[in-house]
This record gives sequence, C-alpha cells and structure tokens, in this order.
Amino acid sequence: MSTEPLRCAGALIVDDDNRLFFQRRSPHRRLFPNCWDVVGGHLESGEDVEAALRREVTEETGWTVSQLLGPVGEYRYVGDDGLARIEYDWLVRVEGDLARPRLEVGKHTEFRWLAEEDVALLDEHRDVNDGLIRRIADEAFAALRAMGR
Repeated sequence: MSTEPLRCAGALIVDDDNRLFFQRRSPHRRLFPNCWDVVGGHLESGEDVEAALRREVTEETGWTVSQLLGPVGEYRYVGDDGLARIEYDWLVRVEGDLARPRLEVGKHTEFRWLAEEDVALLDEHRDVNDGLIRRIADEAFAALRAMGR
C-alpha cells in the first residue's frame, strides 16, 4: 500500500455575483457525511489537477468549466477512512444553467450558492470535517478579493 497521500482537486465555482457553489453530501457517504462540500474528487491515474477539475465539475453538476480563475490553496487532511489526502482547490467559472445543477444521485442531496456573509452555514457538522470546508470557503473569498472581484 502506498504511503503517498491521495491527490484530489476541488473546484470553487463562482457565479456572476461572486457567490460560491456548495453541495451537501449524502448522509450515507463515508467521508464527510451530510456535510457541505465543494465540487471535486480524487485524481485518476495519469490525470493532472486541471483535467480532474474539468471532469469532476461535469460529473457532479453537468456544467462545463469555462475558466480557471486561480488557485485557492493546498489542503492536507486525513479522512475518517484513515487515508491521507492532499487537495488542490481552484476558483473556476462554468457554463450551464447555474440554477439547475445536475447533482449526482445518491452522492449529493442539495446545493446552495453562498455569499461571503453566508459561510457560517458551512459549520454544520463541523465535528465531522473539522471546519475544513469553511476554511476553504474563507480562503476562496479572500482570493476573490485579491483578484479585485
């Protein structure tokens, strides 16, 4: 078994009002059950971060990445499955009907577009994810401000 962390990519999707997209994980998911999350997942063999972002956005929402705006951060954590992960998160814009994402059946139950003042919602079930998603959201909004958005 490899001791290298699993590599993951996370897309913080930005709308025209500079809100960020989050989706709630299903309650039966092993990692972060019933928590709000960004779009993303593990890199497949031979895949780079940009390709993974594009694939995951389409798989999880039905949208297409139109622009990579910039990096948010690199996050290391160990899931409750005991596996170490390193996640590379990016701000992205997408094409598609932003009011009607196609959530993956069985994996996600709802979605929200959040403004910076709404991120306290992400603290739900903080005990499960140790505030990781809130921390990522805060850093994503800081990155947007740094870009002048």
